[in-house]
Parts: sequence; structure tokens; C-alpha cells
Amino acid sequence: MKIPVAIVEDNTDIRQALELIIDSSAEYCLCGSFVSGEEALVKIPAYMPRVVLMDIGLGGISGIEVVRELKLSHPEILFMMCTIYDEDEKIFEALTAGASGYILKKTSPAKLLEGIRELIDGGAPMSSQIARKVVDAFKKKPAESPAGSLLDVLSRREREILEMLSTGLLYKEIAEKLYISAETVRKHLYHVYEKLHVSNRIEAVNKFFGR
Repeated sequence: MKIPVAIVEDNTDIRQALELIIDSSAEYCLCGSFVSGEEALVKIPAYMPRVVLMDIGLGGISGIEVVRELKLSHPEILFMMCTIYDEDEKIFEALTAGASGYILKKTSPAKLLEGIRELIDGGAPMSSQIARKVVDAFKKKPAESPAGSLLDVLSRREREILEMLSTGLLYKEIAEKLYISAETVRKHLYHVYEKLHVSNRIEAVNKFFGR
């Protein structure tokens, strides 16, 4: 059974392109496509998608506000911000609102679909440009505790994978670089999350830089 995905995008060309990507995939089906935040707030709960590709710069209610409101009543829905914005403020505002992933609209169709899969698998996919901004922001903040003491509990391979994860690489890309399977990467990250007492990429990177 295909996984239902919804789209919220007010630009007709971009919305139709995203619809085509989802409709053409073997794993996902389009369950709803909305042009405004107001429409999304009403219809997404009725359609109950597993994943929502959410634009930020909507004409009325912003995508961030939609995520913030719907996450309260429907925490099981996964939101991936799909936007042209890569400003630090919008990135962190979206993640704080409850988004689990953040990719740029220029991301290729294949990377977008891989990102959706990673999201469903418990990851937090981000475009490499976004991941670098997240990492840089953590680096600029004073650490509450030394990262080294936390990372001591990780194996060499686990630290290696966590470092690659912090640069924005997807599981498949990490697997290719390390000549292991994507499933092995997932297992290593499961242990990383367990040892660091976190539940996703963002929290793991945060711990990695001692926050």
C-alpha cells in the first residue's frame, strides 16, 4: 500500500512539479494538494497524510504556523519544509514548530523521495546547505558540556557516521561513502540515538556539538 503524501504550495508550477514527483513514485501517493495555509489547516486533518511537503512562504498563514498548529492536534503527521528559504531564523523557527525535515526546492526529485523515506524511517532529512547552517549555529553557541565526554560512549564507526550525518548526507549517501548498506547505517544510528538519548538527527547533531 502506498504511503499518502500531501503538498501545501501556493506556486502553481512548483506545486504541479511536486505532484508529478509524488504521483510518479512507486512508494507514495498524493492524497491532497493545497494552495494556502488556511486550506491546509482544514483539509489535512481530513486527508490524514503520513507526510506533508510544506511551503513556508504562503500568502496568508505561513507554513510554519500551519505546522505549529497541526502538530499539536496530529503529532503523528510528519512535516518536511520544502522551500527556497535557507535563512537561519526560518530554519530554526520551522524546526521548533515541529517540522522534522527541511529541504530546498531546488533539491532533485530523487533526493526529495529519498528524504521522504528517511523521514518515515525516523530521520530528519535536510539539504546539505541547511545542515551546514544548523551545524554552524551549534558551533557558535557556547557548549553546556564538553562534546567529547558524550561521544566517548560511541564507537569509531558511530562517530564517523554521526559526523557525516551532521553535514546533511542521507543514509544512502553515507552508506556509499563507507561501503556498507543503508540498513547498516540505520542500525548504527539507532545505537547512536540510544546512547546519546536523542530521537532524531537534529538532537544528535546538537549533542555532537555539546549543546
